[in-house]
Amino acid sequence: MTIVPALDLRGPQSGDPIPAHVPANIEAEQALLGALLYDNAAYERLSDLLQGRHFFEPFHQRLYSAIEDHIRKGQLAEPIVLMERFKRDPAFEDLGGLRYLADLVDRAPPAANAPEYGRVVYDLALRRDLIRIGGEIAAAASGDGDRSARDHIESAEQQLYTLAETGTTSTGFVDFSEALRGAVTMAAEAYGRDGGLSGVSTGLMDLDKQLGGLHPSDLLILAGRPSMGKTALATNIAFNVAKAYAWEPQPDGSRKTVNGGIVAFFSLEMSAEQLSMRILADASGVSSDRLRKGEIDASEFGRVRDAAIEIQEAPLYIDATGGLSISKLAARARRLKRQHGLDLVVVDYLQLVTAGEGTRSEGRVQEVSQITMGLKSLAKELGVPVIALSQLSRQVEQREDKRPQLSDLRESGSIEQDADAVMFVYRESYYLSRTEPRTGTPEHLSWQEELDQINNLAEVIIGKQRHGPIGTVKLHFNADLTKFGNLAREGRFEPR
Repeated sequence: MTIVPALDLRGPQSGDPIPAHVPANIEAEQALLGALLYDNAAYERLSDLLQGRHFFEPFHQRLYSAIEDHIRKGQLAEPIVLMERFKRDPAFEDLGGLRYLADLVDRAPPAANAPEYGRVVYDLALRRDLIRIGGEIAAAASGDGDRSARDHIESAEQQLYTLAETGTTSTGFVDFSEALRGAVTMAAEAYGRDGGLSGVSTGLMDLDKQLGGLHPSDLLILAGRPSMGKTALATNIAFNVAKAYAWEPQPDGSRKTVNGGIVAFFSLEMSAEQLSMRILADASGVSSDRLRKGEIDASEFGRVRDAAIEIQEAPLYIDATGGLSISKLAARARRLKRQHGLDLVVVDYLQLVTAGEGTRSEGRVQEVSQITMGLKSLAKELGVPVIALSQLSRQVEQREDKRPQLSDLRESGSIEQDADAVMFVYRESYYLSRTEPRTGTPEHLSWQEELDQINNLAEVIIGKQRHGPIGTVKLHFNADLTKFGNLAREGRFEPR
């Protein structure tokens, strides 16, 4: 690759020549901009890589953004058109005005070389950020004695992860046109997807219809009293997502998820083996209780073996570390996304996560607030939905109507505030089964009939949804398999 001779950039905008230790290449920036002004079609090979902030020269940042804006609007980006935009820009006049833009075009390399120059500019921008991050890490580690070394490592890892993923260490302000493009892209993907979902499908049709799928950057709270099945529902959703995973290769060699997703399941209460047993029961159709006790015959064992072979490649990663802090949880999720990719995070459950050192003394409400804020930040940072399970207070048991509501959430203020959606799992049959009348009485017969009608019925009550309506979704529940499924009704059948 031949770099064109540099134009004179000395002036009030550029100041002194670039210090030797600063990674920058003004000649590459000029060559790239010249190629774009000469042939706007070259932009299409750069749009997924480069942004204005990656240029070192401030005027080049503004010039690239202007070229980008014109091209995306379907307008021609060439010197005379752009001159009107910069005629009040002091740096534009100092560099020579229209003559500078014309010189960029005159000295432009072939447009086919534009991606090569783009990679040079992008790589040098990352190097400058690395130098700055390194200085900040060194300064913080040597000067802040109140934070532990582990905290410094996790902070550094977060900055480096963000830089690797987005090309910058912080998002800052986003131009509305850029945000609008993202919204249109989401709508287009939903339009082209079966069922019209804009998010990841849970595998449960009525729940998908109510939520629109699981959306990137959303924190969803799934709450319920013990034995309601919240872990079972979260496990079913995680497995459904992992089982449906499909991807397509991208030009840069990466993989783009087109269906389902890669799942991280943080099981702070159950072991990985116990969780896997539930999934195996779901996949094989053999009762998890009988599996655990070994009360199965040869035919059922064959089904279990075949199911295990079929599902073993599902991209479901389980971390069963107990007492995990929110910072360590975030670091592990970050690392998984870098190494394998990540489309969904499940945390079972919220109250077993810790906020880290020095927070217990501030009170449990404050600690839970830090945890929910951390989970919401993680969802936004990784661009994935996060489902966090939560306990409910015992006041539910004291009411005649035991359907949960938002005020039943433990430490409800922070949880309700940070969540994009709050869902409650409720099974009326659980409570009815505990009020069995004396056998042989008319009351017992009536009780049995009522129990038979609702025995396999579960409700997911959506008490809050930031982006859609609240309401109740009815699901089928199989207690033997601890499995939630679509409710069979006229015109629709429950799939095997």
